[in-house]
Amino acid sequence: MARKDSHSLRGQRLVVASHNPGKIAEISSLLKPYGVDAVGASDLGLIEPNETGSSFEENAGLKAKVAARASGLPALADDSGLVVPALGGKPGIQSARWAGAARDFAAAMNRLERLLGGLKDRRAFFVAVLALAWPDGRIETFRGEAHGRLVFPPRGSRGFGYDPVFLPDGMQETFGEMQPEAKDKISHRAKAFAAFADSWLGPAP
Repeated sequence: MARKDSHSLRGQRLVVASHNPGKIAEISSLLKPYGVDAVGASDLGLIEPNETGSSFEENAGLKAKVAARASGLPALADDSGLVVPALGGKPGIQSARWAGAARDFAAAMNRLERLLGGLKDRRAFFVAVLALAWPDGRIETFRGEAHGRLVFPPRGSRGFGYDPVFLPDGMQETFGEMQPEAKDKISHRAKAFAAFADSWLGPAP
């Protein structure tokens, strides 16, 4: 159930603390049914802080706190990445940085394939942590995971990041091939969002 105090987010304006257009669009679409007025940090001209944390939770919290302080609004930040056990957990929190400043995820996926080489273990899972921060410094985090395996070459042009090489357990389509509505039902971000919504938004209308 959503909280009934004055900090319930229904009908409020909320900053999506990201400069990634795909991530902003995905989170905004999840918020829309709840009447939340979502605006991207990039649209407000907010800075994008360096991700200096050592975990998804720390990095999400850092981005949310910076956006909340700068905007005077509650801010929701996502830190997500791909974890590959056969590579010792890489790329993990470095997932976006593997794509470089140009956000070249085609190159990042090629790097992933090269590092895996002939390894048979292709298990992988996506992690998403949502951090909700308030201008007064309060913060909460919510975590979701989606498990599957890696497939090469990449398949599909939907989604973003490593989606085209991730085949979720029990599915025939990669995240890059799925319709957004199908992905939203099983993705790591959707699971983290469900936990967030249960605390701050309540059931979808």
